[in-house]
Amino acid sequence: MEGGATDQSGTGRETRRLVQGLLLWYGLFWICLAIEPVNRRDWLLENLLAVTGLTLLIVTYRRFQFSRLSYCLIALFLTLHAIGAHYTYAEVPFGYWLKDILSLSRNPFDRMVHFAYGGLLAYPFRELLMRVARVQGTWSYYFSVSAILAQSGLFEVIEAIVAVLVSPELGNLYLGTQGDEWDAQKDMAAALAGALLAMSVTFATSRLPNVRTTDISR
Repeated sequence: MEGGATDQSGTGRETRRLVQGLLLWYGLFWICLAIEPVNRRDWLLENLLAVTGLTLLIVTYRRFQFSRLSYCLIALFLTLHAIGAHYTYAEVPFGYWLKDILSLSRNPFDRMVHFAYGGLLAYPFRELLMRVARVQGTWSYYFSVSAILAQSGLFEVIEAIVAVLVSPELGNLYLGTQGDEWDAQKDMAAALAGALLAMSVTFATSRLPNVRTTDISR
């Protein structure tokens, strides 16, 4: 028992150090990208949900800690989002480079981040479902993908409402439609594809020897 308690305490310290490091990284990165963004008002709108979500993670940390892998995945997604918020998703330079290389009709960075939303956050969603709601087995994969799709659709609705109420003139810029009337549906499809890929990889790795499926490592 004493050895187990020591291991758990050590794991907790490792997790705290990782979380502190990720917060430091994201905070510094966010501050740098907050300096002279392409469009200040769009930057503010883009950061509403991100800052709200991060604040929620910090406030609830003492009551619920994700695994180290989940925190890394969340930090990576927030980093990608910070880049999109700085440049506006339709004008990220890397996206223009891909557009030219692949001969695309639009800057694909926003679609990539929607794919990353599903690909990076489906695992933390599954962890939350398994540890809080005690969802196990096939249902943990199904509900994780469903949660990503539902969240993606909800965010599209919220973004549209925010764009109309807060700054109607920034609507197209904030939503990043780039003239595509099916942009919202394609964004949701990208998030769904990312979630399906993430859960497929998670399922495949859970079948490997010495990988525990009933308890996600902290």
